[in-house]
Amino acid sequence: MQVHSKMQQYLDLVRTAIAEGTYKPNRTGVDTLSTFGAHYEVDLQEGFPLLTTKDLSGYRWNSLIHELLWYFSGEEHVRNLQEETKIWDAWADEEGRLDTAYGRFWRRYPIPEEGLDGESWPEDAHRWVNEDERTFDQFQYVLDTLDENPQSRRLVVNAWHPANATVSTLPPCHYTFVFNVQGDRLNLHLTQRSGDIALGIPFNIAAYSLVTHIIAQRTGFEVGTFSHSVVDAHVYCGEGARGEWYADNREALRERMAAVEERTDFASVKDWILTEAPAEPGVENADHVPNLLEQLTREPRERPTIEVADRPIDDLTYEDITVRDYDPAPGLDFAVAE
Repeated sequence: MQVHSKMQQYLDLVRTAIAEGTYKPNRTGVDTLSTFGAHYEVDLQEGFPLLTTKDLSGYRWNSLIHELLWYFSGEEHVRNLQEETKIWDAWADEEGRLDTAYGRFWRRYPIPEEGLDGESWPEDAHRWVNEDERTFDQFQYVLDTLDENPQSRRLVVNAWHPANATVSTLPPCHYTFVFNVQGDRLNLHLTQRSGDIALGIPFNIAAYSLVTHIIAQRTGFEVGTFSHSVVDAHVYCGEGARGEWYADNREALRERMAAVEERTDFASVKDWILTEAPAEPGVENADHVPNLLEQLTREPRERPTIEVADRPIDDLTYEDITVRDYDPAPGLDFAVAE
C-alpha cells in the first residue's frame, strides 16, 4: 500500500467511486455511486491529513473539533453540543436526546445486568466500570492498557450495539476502531460501514487521526499510521431524474473518466455532466459529482501540522487543539443527504 504525503489517497477514492461505482438508490432519496471495500493508509508522521483540495477551516473545523470533544464527553444528548454546532440536531428529539450516540458507547458502553451461565462480566467495582451506572469506559481501558500492556491486540473501541442499531434512526457509520503498537508508534485502524465521500470521510480522516495524536501523546508513543476501511464508500449523485441520469449514462461516464490523462481533464467531465444532466429538482448541490470532479482538478498541497495541549482527555477544549500551516484550496458546497 503506497502512502502519499499529500493525501492523494482521498482523491484516488473519489476517482474510483465516480468511474467505477455502482448506481444505488438508498433511504435518503438521494442516489449514490457506491464502491465496496475501500481501504487506504495515511502516515501521520508526514503531517496532519486535513484535506487541502478544499477548505475545511472555519465553521467546518469548528464542527469537527467540537463533535470529537462531544464524543469524548460520553454524552447521549446534544444539548451542550448545540451551543457550538448544529450538525446533530436533525437526529435529536425535542429534548436534544439521541437514540444512538458515539460517545455514549465509547465512554459508557452498557454491561448486562445479568449474564448467561458461564459468561464473564466485570463487577461494579471494576476499575473500568463507571461508578454511577453499570457501563464500561472503553477509552480508559485503552489508556491504561497502553501503559501496562502496549503489545495487546485487544485495544478495541466499539460504538455498535446490534440491538440498538436495529431500531436506531442513524446507527453509527464509523462503528469500531482498534489501536495497535508497532515499535514506538501507535497506529489506529477505523472500520466504517458507510461513508459519504464528499462530506463525511474528510471529517472521519481528520477526526480519527486526531484521536491517534491525542492517545499517543498521553501514552508516550509517536503517531504511526491511520488505516481506514469503508464497506460502502459512496458519492451522492442527486435526486429524482438527476440521480437516474447517472444510471442511464453509467458507461459514458466510465469511458470519460478512463480517458482522463491530466488533472485538468476532469474539468471537461464536469462540464459534460452540467451540460447533459437534467437540472437538480430539489436541493442545490445534492449531486456531489461535479464539485468532486472540481477537487480532482486540484493538486494536493503539503499537509498542515497539529498541536494538542498536554491535558487529560476529559479536560480538553477547542482552544487546546491547533492546526498549523494549513493552506487549502477554496471551499466547495455539498448538500447533506439525510
